[in-house]
Amino acid sequence: MEEYNDTYHEHMFIRVGKDPSGMEAVTRPSLTYYQDAWRRLKENPVAMAGLILIAVYVLLAILGPFMVQFDFRTNSPSMDEPPSITHWFGTDTLGRDLWARTWTGARVSLTIGGIAALLNSCIGVVIGGISGYFGGAIDMAIMRTIDVLYGIPYMVTAILAMVVLGPGIGTLIIALVMTGWLASARVVRGQILQLREMEFVLAARILGASHMRILFRHMIPNLLGLVITNLTMAVPYAIFAEAFLSFIGLGIQPPYSSWGQLARYGSQNFRVYPWQLFIPAFFISTTMLALNLLGDGLRDALDPRLRGTVK
Repeated sequence: MEEYNDTYHEHMFIRVGKDPSGMEAVTRPSLTYYQDAWRRLKENPVAMAGLILIAVYVLLAILGPFMVQFDFRTNSPSMDEPPSITHWFGTDTLGRDLWARTWTGARVSLTIGGIAALLNSCIGVVIGGISGYFGGAIDMAIMRTIDVLYGIPYMVTAILAMVVLGPGIGTLIIALVMTGWLASARVVRGQILQLREMEFVLAARILGASHMRILFRHMIPNLLGLVITNLTMAVPYAIFAEAFLSFIGLGIQPPYSSWGQLARYGSQNFRVYPWQLFIPAFFISTTMLALNLLGDGLRDALDPRLRGTVK
């Protein structure tokens, strides 16, 4: 019979035993691609710190406004009050509680950033996948259209959309999606051009699979790690774009708030009441930092070339 000794090495369970020839054999538990990616992500403390910080902000965006007795739209006599026991983040020039407004604004900023980034990724994957898979005239038409759209500054397109459609959450999302999918489409197209020459694609064609099945069932799932990484990187850019549009007055309109709008009003009085600017600026900066750190960690964790390595 084989004899085994169970040991732990670098947080991974390893079983060491003797095979029938007398040589020691090392076996590890079988892990799926995503189980192994999660294991490597957990071993990255910087990425996990970013993930935890984003989770805390999302939780506070849900529960934060209910943690105080003040409504984010209610004015009070306590105008421009600094942070205190009563008003944890102080009040603005109209006496509105900044804690309630900050986390109400977090709902808007995180929702717009997440939805816009998700739509950009989905549109980019579909268009880039079709362009790379079919090639020829379809690829030429799509890529020349993307080149033309790339020549138009992103913010100019967003500002024009806001001016034409009017302010609002839906308009902000449309403005951010109009040209936000271009980068994702180009990246996906390049990867599809490589995948379409591989053996499993040829085998699917021989077996009679349709073009759409090959593309969406066999090729795009192979890019899921890249898509997830790009999505994580796109969220902070969308949040910053929303904050900029709100800062210049084209975003969310009062009495509703977003981090960009809070920074806009805070910048008007930051020499006298600096907390009104520093608080929303802090949350915008740390959210973008956390998402970028998480994106870097996901890029390393989802890299199939690193699968199975022990750090």
